[in-house]
Amino acid sequence: MYRSHTCGELNSANIGEEVRLSGWVQKVRNKGFMIWLDLRDRYGLTQLIFDEERSEKALMEKAEKIGREFVIQVTGKVIERVSKNPNIPTGDIEVLVTQFDILNTSLTPPFTIEDETDGGEDLRMKYRYLDIRRNPVKNKLMFRHKVGMQVRNYLSNAGFIEVETPYLIKSTPEGARDFVVPSRMNEGQFYALPQSPQTFKQLLMVGGMDKYFQIVKCFRDEDLRADRQPEFTQIDCEMAFVEQEDILNIFEGLTRHLIKEINGVEIGDFPRMTYAEAMKKYGNDKPDIRFGMEFGELNEVAQNKGFKVFDQQELVVGIAVPAAAGYTRKELDKLIEWVKRPQIGANGLVWAKYNEDGSFKSSVDKFYSQEDLKAWAEETGAKPGDLILVMAGETRKTRTQLSALRMHLATELGLRKADDFAPLWVVDFPLLEWDEETERYHAMHHPFTSPKKEDIPLLESKPGEVRANAYDLVLNGNEIGGGSIRIHDKKTQSKMFDYLGFTEEEAKAQFGFLMDAFQYGAPPHGGIAFGFDRLVAILGGQETIRDFIAFPKNNAGRDVMIDAPAKLDKEQLDELHLQLKL
Repeated sequence: MYRSHTCGELNSANIGEEVRLSGWVQKVRNKGFMIWLDLRDRYGLTQLIFDEERSEKALMEKAEKIGREFVIQVTGKVIERVSKNPNIPTGDIEVLVTQFDILNTSLTPPFTIEDETDGGEDLRMKYRYLDIRRNPVKNKLMFRHKVGMQVRNYLSNAGFIEVETPYLIKSTPEGARDFVVPSRMNEGQFYALPQSPQTFKQLLMVGGMDKYFQIVKCFRDEDLRADRQPEFTQIDCEMAFVEQEDILNIFEGLTRHLIKEINGVEIGDFPRMTYAEAMKKYGNDKPDIRFGMEFGELNEVAQNKGFKVFDQQELVVGIAVPAAAGYTRKELDKLIEWVKRPQIGANGLVWAKYNEDGSFKSSVDKFYSQEDLKAWAEETGAKPGDLILVMAGETRKTRTQLSALRMHLATELGLRKADDFAPLWVVDFPLLEWDEETERYHAMHHPFTSPKKEDIPLLESKPGEVRANAYDLVLNGNEIGGGSIRIHDKKTQSKMFDYLGFTEEEAKAQFGFLMDAFQYGAPPHGGIAFGFDRLVAILGGQETIRDFIAFPKNNAGRDVMIDAPAKLDKEQLDELHLQLKL
């Protein structure tokens, strides 16, 4: 038996007991006549003690050879600790070692295995197996497990069945690029790794499974942004014989359950907002509603006043920054430079201070009177002491730029509190969006999304105005889930493929199996998928997903620990019927 107890469970009630512990040596303190070791395992830390009065000489000599991160097993007696440590559960005791074995030695780690480490991110990713020993990372992985168990418990209790779907599937042209896997036994043919189990979960509904879920790995070969991973995890769900309201209720319940069980916070009913309203009020379809700063459209009160910068633009829009009228000119100039960065791409920024005495001071006083600026305040909801910031340009682009500024300011002002949860349903997305590059419509979600029944007649005349039976769940400015009611009959699905530019032959080649299934009594169905990594991070009070993943990739999509992706040798390439382009 390697251990009778873990390193996190002994306390004063165990004083006098003989115990056996195993773990890693975190720290060594050698005073010559006395040696202390901190022994660590997943459960905590226990202090071990050797001293020349109570320990045999051979034991002391052996203990002097122990280094950091050695794996050892000790037997000893639990005694009261002289200098107690109230910061750890085992801080009242220590173990006087009577016997120990070195189970494995260790090189000196490249960084300190402590909560506050001296290792940079790249170094820690290279030695991820060492980083996992540190409490901040270990606790995040345990937290992820806890969230996963709550998801499984909730959905299982609600009658859902977990079903595994294949990882080696067929490549489809919609969405991001697929990761492809060459088939050795089928020359010139390839599998694809799933971007989601979408078609399979629909086939499970045809199969009568009724309520399905899966915590599943998905893959997208896309250009990586700051906090994206090429492989990620979804909570994938589907239900039969449901309408949109049924799905919103079930998964609002799941989210409320998680926030309560994991964070101890009670959440009431989730507000709902249409896509059009979200874009108009916040400039994006995943607004953070923990704070205000809603957009105020100023065309009527800011144009035709002689200021050509505004007069010539499609949209003039502003926000009121609370209690920021005291910003200095230097701080305002810094904001202007911030929006001019290539990442934002704005031409500039107009400001107006709403002073505490009710007067206004702006960067465009030459063109606007006090009454004009008061109208700006009314449209943006500004109060005395607030700062009004205004941008102008093409509607979609300007809203995106102002949305980025709004989030930046909220972060700077401390308005995005990690322990404050503000969920929101965004509904009524456009079914289709026009792609200038390909000059055709693409499905905004995916080609299996059902249009709103009342909008179906618009498919022929005004396809861009058709709303989808789709919904996204937003939490604290992050999309954590998205789904839709699906098309469940072959005729409507064929029509959708036609609108998306598929020929009949292409549709049959790509999705013939699904179309065939629809002919055998497909029920009305719909579903949703949660981004599990993102959800765990937000519940954990962060927005960076990497530390909640055991072995993440870096921003270039590489695993620097195992050095992947890597080249194949010629023999492997030949077996797969592949040739490298030289």
